[in-house]
Amino acid sequence: MEIKSGEESVVRVRIAPSPTGDPHVGTAYIALFNYAFAKKNNGKFVLRIEDTDQARSRKESETMIMESLKWLNIQWDEGPDIGGSHGPYRQSERSEIYREHARILLENGSAYRCFCTKERLEKMREEQKKSKQFSGYDGFCRNLPKETIDQYLSENRPYVIRIKLPQQDTISFRDELRGQVEFDCSTLNDQILMKADGYPTYHLANVVDDHLMKISHVIRAEEWISSTPIHILLYKAYGWQPAKFIHMPLLRNADKSKISKRKNPVSLRYYERQGFLPEALINFLALQGWSLPTGEEIFSIDEMIKHFTLDRISLGGPVFDLTKLIRFNGIYMRNLSADDLAKRITEAVIKQKLAQLQDQGYLMTILPLIKDRLRLLSEFDARTHFLYSGALTYSARDLILKGKNLNQTKNMLNKALEMYDAIADWKPGNLDSETRQFSEIVKWATKDLFMVLRIIVTGSTESPPLFESMTVLGKTECLNRLQDAIATLQLE
Repeated sequence: MEIKSGEESVVRVRIAPSPTGDPHVGTAYIALFNYAFAKKNNGKFVLRIEDTDQARSRKESETMIMESLKWLNIQWDEGPDIGGSHGPYRQSERSEIYREHARILLENGSAYRCFCTKERLEKMREEQKKSKQFSGYDGFCRNLPKETIDQYLSENRPYVIRIKLPQQDTISFRDELRGQVEFDCSTLNDQILMKADGYPTYHLANVVDDHLMKISHVIRAEEWISSTPIHILLYKAYGWQPAKFIHMPLLRNADKSKISKRKNPVSLRYYERQGFLPEALINFLALQGWSLPTGEEIFSIDEMIKHFTLDRISLGGPVFDLTKLIRFNGIYMRNLSADDLAKRITEAVIKQKLAQLQDQGYLMTILPLIKDRLRLLSEFDARTHFLYSGALTYSARDLILKGKNLNQTKNMLNKALEMYDAIADWKPGNLDSETRQFSEIVKWATKDLFMVLRIIVTGSTESPPLFESMTVLGKTECLNRLQDAIATLQLE
C-alpha cells in the first residue's frame, strides 16, 4: 500500500512502548517501520509511552527508550519530551480521558461492571481446567440487575469494567499485509477494559489514544492480531472509523521461536555498549522482513524511505541472526573514514572513560576499595579500570567453570539477572545475602558463583571486594554487564 499524493497529510503512525525495562530491539524494529512509512508518505511519527502498569513502569526506562531511539536516529514528531497537539503522550497523564470513555461504554451498554472477587475467578479457572472448557471469563456479572449494581456500589465493592461482546458468530477486519482476518467469537471473552485501580488495560487505552491522536495506520507486531477483534469492537462501540492495521512479522530466534533474551541479546543498550554502529543496526533491522527492489543488502535509512512500500514486507518470520549483524557492522566500520572512525571511538570509549575519571565524586567512591593496596599511582588504572571501562575482556570459556556446561551457565545467569533486577536497596550487605541465598536456589557452590560474577563484573578473577565494587558500579551497570555476559555465551 502506498498513499496517494493527495492524502499525505492524513498519515499518522505511532510507536507505543511500555517503560518496564531495557529498551527492546523489537521496539526499534517496529519504530523503524513506522518511521519509514511516515517519512515516505510525508506523515507524522508519534511516540506514546504506555505506562499504565504502575507496578512495573519506571521513569528511567522511559529515558532509556528515548535515548536508544535517538541513538538510532529515529526521531519522532510528537512525544512526551517535545509535546504536540494531541497530548499528553504518557498514558499515566490521560487517566481522566480513559475514565470518561469507560463511562460512555457503560452508558451505551457496550461494557459492564464486574464485581467478581479474585477467589471466585480462581475457582472458575480451576473448574474450567478440570472440565477442559474454554478458559475465559464466564460472564457472571454480565447481566446483573441495576438494583444489585447500585447496592454493590453503595458498599464500595471493588470492580473492573469489561467489554460486553456482542452475540455474533464472527468478527473480521482487514490487515493490510494479510487481507481479511476472521475470528470466531467463541474463542473470545469479555476482556477487562478498566482495572480496579482505575487504570485502563491495553485494549481501552490503545483504542482511545489511537483515535484521539488521529492515528491513521497502526503498524505493530503480529502478536497483537489476537487483540484486534476487541479493538474493532471498541471502535464500533464509540462510532469511530477504525485505523488501518498492519501487523509486522515477529523477530525470531534461529529455532523460529519469538526472539528472547535467553537466546539473543534483546536490549538496545547492549548493542550500543558493544560498539555496534547505529546505521548498521538500522540496516539489519530493515532487512527483517523487507528488502530493496534491487536486492541490495547494504543501504541507508534514506534509501529505505525512498523505496519503502508495504507490499515488499515478507510475512515469513525473520530470523535475528546475530552473526550476520556483526558481519554487517564490520562492513560499515570498514567503510568509515579514518577520521570518522577515530571520532566514534573517542565518543564511545575515551570520552566516557575520561568523564568518569574526572568525576571527583565517583573517584571518591572508588578509592576506599583500593587505597590500602596501592604502591604506585600507575597501579590505579590496572586495579580499577573495570569501574570506568564499559568493555571488559573475557571469553565465554572463562565463564564456564569445570563441572558446568554452556546451558547450565546461561540458565543460571538469566536467573541471576532477574534476581538482581528485583533488589531495590543496592548495598553490599544486601547483595551478599541475596547472592548467597540465590546460590542455594540454583544449587551452585558459592565460590563458583562468586567467581563467575567477579569475571562478569570486573573482567578478572582478582579484584577489589565484589559486592563493594558492584555497589560503586551501580545497579544499572551491573545488570548491563550480566546481559553482556549472557550475550557472550549465546555467541559461543
